[in-house]
Amino acid sequence: MNKSNNKGVTILVIVAALGYFVDVFDLLLFGMVRVSSLRGLGVEDHLLEQIGLRLDNWQMLGMLLGGIFWGILGDKKGRLSVLFGSIVTYSIANTLNAFVTTIPQYEFLRFIAGFGLAGELGAGVTLVNESMSKEKRGLATAFIAGFGVLGAVFGCLLVLWVQDWKTCYLIGGGMGFALLILRISVFESGMYLSVKEKTHSLGDMRILFRSREKFIKYLAVIALAIPIWYIVQLYAKYAPELAEALGLDYGDKKKVAIYAIMTVYGGLTIGDVSCGLLSNYLKSRKKAILTFLCILIFFIAIFWWIGRMNMTGFYTMIFLLGFGIGYWAVFMSTAAESFGINIRSTVANTAPNFVRGAVIGINFLYITFKTQFGWGTIGANLAVGVICIGIAFWAWTQLEETYGKDLDYVE
Repeated sequence: MNKSNNKGVTILVIVAALGYFVDVFDLLLFGMVRVSSLRGLGVEDHLLEQIGLRLDNWQMLGMLLGGIFWGILGDKKGRLSVLFGSIVTYSIANTLNAFVTTIPQYEFLRFIAGFGLAGELGAGVTLVNESMSKEKRGLATAFIAGFGVLGAVFGCLLVLWVQDWKTCYLIGGGMGFALLILRISVFESGMYLSVKEKTHSLGDMRILFRSREKFIKYLAVIALAIPIWYIVQLYAKYAPELAEALGLDYGDKKKVAIYAIMTVYGGLTIGDVSCGLLSNYLKSRKKAILTFLCILIFFIAIFWWIGRMNMTGFYTMIFLLGFGIGYWAVFMSTAAESFGINIRSTVANTAPNFVRGAVIGINFLYITFKTQFGWGTIGANLAVGVICIGIAFWAWTQLEETYGKDLDYVE
């Protein structure tokens, strides 16, 4: 690879990392300002959890549908078309979020924001994986994810500093538009261009369902990462309700979720880099993921001992839980490496967004166990955790090893 190509790939990795940084910031911004924004719209405290979960569901539904739309578009029209379209969509939606006056308006714009955000990560990771060597692409994805999740930490610090949810949404929208300018320097995947004129099956999702083997592999890729969003949702975004159930003296309710999101993503940053390096050292995606799943189970068990002592122990354990779910980058590499060029963007976009969309199911199970079964916040949390982690272990057994796999092929 010549120096010009090396420079182009370096720019691509940097822009993809910055893109994911903005993606994570905007994705989690509602979780950071949930309490303050809903109070600002006149919602009473006893409804903050209920309406917050409903808004979460609208955002994740947008990500589910957006993942399909942007994924297919990326295979049919190119990876760059997704990057530009998705950024414009979520930037406009987040900007308009600053001007909502009713809950229905808020729901609609969170749906549109989710729809737009669904294209960012998958397109960036697909471009990077198709543009780098077998040996370096996993490390590049780890860097993208490790740097990108710092968007959550930055967002938390910004929210604490600005203290106005409307201004935070305007900043999020502005960051997206600034990113759009950087995207101009990114080039299309040469691997994709080489097959674009040779096959008519680009973006054909039916390929994933034509054989039992492909369908199970696709399902397993998605299921593998569900515990990640179980932790983010029920331990970080809804940390105020969890701290209250544990009987902790948590102080200002609107700041608990901000601190919890900041700490879980701080741990996730270190975990992503560590898991990526471990995967490269072991020359195995599967072994690295299994290691982190076991670490996660250990930290969940410890959480219910140390996390209930005081808020210091609570935040410390949430940080460690973030480290335990730090296999997101390796999961993204596995998703992109598991399928051929003609369907790769579709998989790389739908897989992470179906995982995020699984939050709808997590919320449903949580509320069902908590209210209808009468298990309360803690019992419902643990029941959902057992289901999510059990599904992930099943998924792990169904996947092939993709480390070092040649990606220049079609399905």
